[in-house]
Amino acid sequence: MLAAILQVAIFIAISSMLFWLVGIYGSALRDPRYLDGWILAVGMLVQLMFHVANRRARLKPSSAVRWRRFHVSLGYLLIAAFILHTDFTLPDTGLEWALWSGFVVIALSGVFGVLLAWSLKARMVLDEHPGYEHIARRRAELARDIHAVVAADNSDAAGSRLPQVPYDAWVRELYARQLDDFFSGPRNYASHLVGSPRPLKRLTDEIDTLSGYVDRPCQDKLQTVRELVVRKDREDFARVHLGLARAWPYLHMPVTYSLLALTVLHVVVVYAFSSGAW
Repeated sequence: MLAAILQVAIFIAISSMLFWLVGIYGSALRDPRYLDGWILAVGMLVQLMFHVANRRARLKPSSAVRWRRFHVSLGYLLIAAFILHTDFTLPDTGLEWALWSGFVVIALSGVFGVLLAWSLKARMVLDEHPGYEHIARRRAELARDIHAVVAADNSDAAGSRLPQVPYDAWVRELYARQLDDFFSGPRNYASHLVGSPRPLKRLTDEIDTLSGYVDRPCQDKLQTVRELVVRKDREDFARVHLGLARAWPYLHMPVTYSLLALTVLHVVVVYAFSSGAW
């Protein structure tokens, strides 16, 4: 928490210095858009260098972590430079609209990527999960495990002459009514997308409620069922967020390359029709 607050404070300080520097540049009767424009161009080039080095696996794990933090911090700084460069106004020409739209998409997808990484780290998915490609296998194993647990008969009819209370039947009914469908495939995509625990809580509440009406052996069985439900819910969460983490670069990076190409064209056009003073 302290590290996050420190990062926000550093970002505010650097952004304030950038606003001050551009203001000083503009007060010298120069067009400040040249300064913040070149800051944007150079910053995007540095961001691209991180991506190239990361794709070629030239970074050590410790260096990759430091570069990623720098990448995020520089991204926030470029957002401030973009606001200065556009001066809180909408574009006029088609090229400007393409540049504006591309940067907005990159900025939004970048912020989304940061939030996604924080979410995965907070739920310890990245540290504990073997990877997206293992989710289907682990989910199938959990489905087999819970079926075996529910199918086990804990009754001891041979040792008693009295009719037995159908505790196991109650557990099987709960499985047929709620859990069979839950374990048959991925569930609660929207809830996991927004981080809502309500679907899991509804299931665990039903299990806990039934646990208060059964004997000790069935309580142990329901405790095992509850643990399997929680593990299955974690697999569903991992499927949503690890899937997004895999798909996210396919939006972020192509738009980045397109924006860099448009930036080169933008620089050529600006200097071709410039009055000269910058």
